[in-house]
Amino acid sequence: MEEERVQTVAFSSVSVDTIPPEFIRSEKEQPALTTCRGQIPQVPTVDFNDPDESNLIRLVAEASREWGMFQIVNHGIPSEVITDFQKVGKEFFELPQVEKEVYAKPADSKSIEGYGSKLQKEVEGKKAWSDHLFHIICPPSAINYQYWPKNPPSYRGVNEEYSKWVEGVGHKLLGLLSLGLGVDKNELKDSLGGDELKYLLKINYYPPCPRPDLALGVPAHTDMSAITILVPNEVQGLQVFRDGHWFDVKYIPNALVIHVGDQLEILSNGKYRSVLHRTTVNKDMTRMSWPVFLEPPSELAIGPLPKLIDDKNPPKYKKKKYCDYAYCKLNKISQ
Repeated sequence: MEEERVQTVAFSSVSVDTIPPEFIRSEKEQPALTTCRGQIPQVPTVDFNDPDESNLIRLVAEASREWGMFQIVNHGIPSEVITDFQKVGKEFFELPQVEKEVYAKPADSKSIEGYGSKLQKEVEGKKAWSDHLFHIICPPSAINYQYWPKNPPSYRGVNEEYSKWVEGVGHKLLGLLSLGLGVDKNELKDSLGGDELKYLLKINYYPPCPRPDLALGVPAHTDMSAITILVPNEVQGLQVFRDGHWFDVKYIPNALVIHVGDQLEILSNGKYRSVLHRTTVNKDMTRMSWPVFLEPPSELAIGPLPKLIDDKNPPKYKKKKYCDYAYCKLNKISQ
């Protein structure tokens, strides 16, 4: 085993009511000191089934420009599909540790896929209070079933069913976002690889933490993907940074949380904003989330859409292969 998993650390920390120092954040990051309370602004909620397409385009574009995050309701994914999807993910993390380690990301792997705890270079040696499982869920040509758990037995079927539905949501979102930029409906999807666009699932597992005032499940970051489509469980934890403050994102049952990621900010030449967010943890309850990251093929170069560039709007970002962008992002190297 490469390192001790957070789930194991959490189990041994319960009785002592403290956490190892490597999980204690600096005062400028500690959620007890940095979370805004009281009357707080709410992330926009969008009815994805609005029959007025021009209104839907406007709402999605406004939320993407002003917040970089919004929640969608009436998205069309049946509630039982989401419930089953969450259930099999939770059951995987409840397996004995030795069974989970079968899916551990190999130490020499260049892929992000697999079970693990560490994702990126740790600033000041501080660790996040979370374990995770990554694997691609579509397109079929990009799937590596080596990282899909065989237990619970229904895991594969349930994830394949969810992937069909979430791909539909992603396709519709990219179309609305394209139209919101004043370009053709397929412009963003085509610029992200078309049918080769990858849907990468990450299951986040944040076990109970004796000192949630000091730790973070995931530190502040923006997603390097184009869009993130996230299903949370009912335990509060997602926070968004806005106007110099950290705010809780209200949990809405059966809603999907949408994040604008770095690649969409680049393609839009800054018109859409990649959202800075983080995750807090809970003293008594396990928080989980199921983000799906829409990513271009690794060798595809991403830059501002040519149709958005002119003398008055020069490019704000360099064109770069996605694999090079991801390497810099994960290793904290300036882009």
